[in-house]
Parts: sequence; structure tokens; C-alpha cells
Amino acid sequence: MYHVVIGVDDDAEHALACVEEVAKLPGEPDEKEVTLVHSFTDNPSGASATQIHSVREAGEFLEDRGIDYDVNESSGDPAEVIIEFADEEDADLIVTAGRKRSPAGKALFGSVTQTVILNSDRPVMVTGSTKRKS
Repeated sequence: MYHVVIGVDDDAEHALACVEEVAKLPGEPDEKEVTLVHSFTDNPSGASATQIHSVREAGEFLEDRGIDYDVNESSGDPAEVIIEFADEEDADLIVTAGRKRSPAGKALFGSVTQTVILNSDRPVMVTGSTKRKS
């Protein structure tokens, strides 16, 4: 069995791209344990991670394929939360979705994915976005 940590933001398309790639990993569904990690940077309504559309979509996808998962919610810098959680849980892999950003945008605003790649001692898989057919 291996443990995969997926960083999930508010973008359902990105979340689905991540879980689709995890489902394709070698092994049977019962050999995969997944934790969806959502970090709130601002949460004035007091929502829980399971109320976030992208988290629900990702969870339903995994559930439909027989892959066990749980949800971890936190607050703070998303990249730091993902890395710290993966370290604490001794995860085998971190999965996150990349975004198309200009070089100036990356320099000005940073990137969760870039920070995870550069600062984690664990393997990191970066997915693109998925184009869902209606």
C-alpha cells in the first residue's frame, strides 16, 4: 500500500486532474490510500474542506473507483501545509496541479506547485488540467 497526498485548491478541474492520475498509478484501488489536503488562506464563512466543491468532486471520483481517501483541512500557506502533512504522514508521493502562468506572474505571486517541488524531500507529481467531456 502506498499513501498519496493531493493538494486541492478551489479549482475542481485541477482536483480532478490529480485524482485521475492517482487512479492510473500501478496497483489495485485497495493498494492506494489518498489524503486530499485543502488549506484555507481565508475562510470567513467557516466552511469545512468537505464543503468545497473541488474537494467533494475529487472525493467522489476516488470513491467511485474504490480508492480509500480522507480529507485534511488546515489554514496557512498551502505549500507549507502540503509539505508538512506529507512529511508527518510519511507519504510516498505528493500530487498537485500545475497552472499556466507567465514568468512575471510566477515571480510576483509565487506558486504553490513550484514551492512544493523545490522544498519537498518526497516525489512530486504535477498534473495538467483535465478537459471533461459533457
